[in-house]
Amino acid sequence: MNTLKNGIALLVIALLASACDTKTNEKTEAAADSVTLHEAAPADLNSDQSALLKTILGPAEQNPAGVVLRGIAFGDAVAKVKATETFEMFEETPDHLGYTSETAQLETIDVQYFLTPEKKVNKITIDVYLNSPEATKQLWNASKQYFSEAYSSPKEETKKVTWNNKTIRMEMEDVSEGKDYGLKFQFFPADKNVLAAK
Repeated sequence: MNTLKNGIALLVIALLASACDTKTNEKTEAAADSVTLHEAAPADLNSDQSALLKTILGPAEQNPAGVVLRGIAFGDAVAKVKATETFEMFEETPDHLGYTSETAQLETIDVQYFLTPEKKVNKITIDVYLNSPEATKQLWNASKQYFSEAYSSPKEETKKVTWNNKTIRMEMEDVSEGKDYGLKFQFFPADKNVLAAK
């Protein structure tokens, strides 16, 4: 009888030891996984913001004089926007067309072309959703330099910069809030006659 009790006791001890070992291994494995997840390098997190700005603007050959960006000018018809825009369309309503693109780092660019009742472009907005405050600052600086060279000296506020030239008024705003980072660009015709001429 003592042998049976001793055998059962040894079996219970062996099972408990095995269960403890399994939990220890699970904890060790979980700890190893969590360390791996937190080692993302900032370079992997963010795009090259100068290259991202070029993607936003579209190819240089698409933007001759008179074009706002991405091959589109104020007064262009819906058909031209649809034929020219290379991003994926996500929205089409009577007053605007929306297009989107995502980078390899999961940053998102949304472009919206707002339309007059005659279906001509009269405003363009671009929302860029970024992964970090560093990416936001880099894109802000690259954009500020580019648009200051293209349009002239800007009017600066805390989180907003405005440029004006004869044909375009352009605003850039840092819309980061909490852990959501990004910039908003808006392009308006400076002269209402631009729309009437097309």
